[in-house]
Formats: sequence, C-alpha cells, structure tokens
Amino acid sequence: MKTLDSIRKDLSPARRKKIQAGTDKLIAEEMTRQELRHARQLTQVSVAKSLGITQDAVSRLEKRTNILLSTLSGYIEAMGGKLSLVVKFPDRNPVILSGIVEDGDDPKPTRRKRPHAHA
Repeated sequence: MKTLDSIRKDLSPARRKKIQAGTDKLIAEEMTRQELRHARQLTQVSVAKSLGITQDAVSRLEKRTNILLSTLSGYIEAMGGKLSLVVKFPDRNPVILSGIVEDGDDPKPTRRKRPHAHA
C-alpha cells in the first residue's frame, strides 16, 4: 500500500516545488463572506432561503467578526461548499484540522436576547 509520504518521495524536487506552490496559492486566497457569496453569484436572499432565515439575518451574519463555527459552516453549506480549517505553523506545511464542525449542527444564527430597559 502506498502512503502519501511514499508518493511524495517518488516525485522529483521540481514537481514537489510546483505542487507546493499551487497549494500555497490556494491557501493564500482570502475573501470575506460577502465576497465569497458574490463569487458564487448568490444573493443574500437565496442564501437566506437555504438557511431558513431572513435576508437581514444574512446581512448581519456577513458583517460579524465573531461567529460560531457551526453558523459559518451552515452559511458555507448554503452556498454549496464545505468548511475546512487550515492550521499554519512556522516549521511545517499547513494542516487541515478535522473534527471541529459536526454534521447536523444547527446552521441558523441564534438571536441574543437584549436586556430590556426599565423606565
């Protein structure tokens, strides 16, 4: 049985360098949630329908800086994608982290209750 390491060892240094450059390019791509939705040619309304929430809720979700992974995963899945987390260390290649977002998590953003002002 061939392992990934054995396959890599069989590659020429030039080929390994080319593959690493392509990997680095893909990892370096960075977009906001809104830019990603636009790149997928989707509207907030269409994403909202997939999530079962309002367009306004999608707008708020796209503007948030602090978001639950399950919420982000649901948002990405509503656009037809799958969320992956990449961990970068200075002394090794990037690693895709697994076991973070479970299937079946509720993708809908939760509403926080605001304290009522009493007169």
